[in-house]
Amino acid sequence: MENAPAKSKMNIENLRHIRDDIDMCELPIPEEEIIARYEKLYTGCVNDVMREMCLTNQALPEEIMPLRDEMVLAGFAFTIRSAADPTVAGELELRVKMLDELKPNMVCVWNANGVDHASHWGGVMTKMSMQRGVRGAIIDGGIRDTGDILSQKFRIWSRYRTSNGSLSRAKMTGYQVPVIVGTALIKPGDLIFADIDGAVVVPRKICVAVLERAEAIVRNEDEFKDWIQAGLSPEEVHARGGYF
Repeated sequence: MENAPAKSKMNIENLRHIRDDIDMCELPIPEEEIIARYEKLYTGCVNDVMREMCLTNQALPEEIMPLRDEMVLAGFAFTIRSAADPTVAGELELRVKMLDELKPNMVCVWNANGVDHASHWGGVMTKMSMQRGVRGAIIDGGIRDTGDILSQKFRIWSRYRTSNGSLSRAKMTGYQVPVIVGTALIKPGDLIFADIDGAVVVPRKICVAVLERAEAIVRNEDEFKDWIQAGLSPEEVHARGGYF
């Protein structure tokens, strides 16, 4: 009897690499300089640059908005995820461990997995994270103690506010792991940039290239505005390389 043909195996190695691997590559310029330069830009420009690179799912959901319109934030992602869970055991111990791993230049990105009846961040979390050097937070979920957060001048984006605490309603399931917020894949160490129009994620390995291209676009846009101010028509601006 002839041997039966071997069953083909699904090859998911490339998918595993894209989804699972975390590349904390060294950056060619200091983190502080990258952060400062991003915070002089705006998210629309950075988003457009990534579209040029065929990265079209880098914006976080439109519902995630800043606590104050003037807030601008850049930093490197420290990811956290949680899920609905009525149990309490182990939650506080895991939070303590998580908070102890926060470092300067980080932005906490909290993926609440659709829980919409609990807060995931409050005043005490703000105080501790600021002491650890965290620059701000992006919460795909809720916050509370809003007055306290505002008094600490902490930069935070969230979907909603509620007085409900998370204990007995939601539970952390991990941190410093890849997460998906909306359609955006976010890995630890990716660049997070947020302003009045929401938040975007820039993969770490291209964050400097995106920065330099975005800066060039902003310089061009300033020139286009000068042409408009000088009275050039739309056709004349377009003929000189301008766009709208």
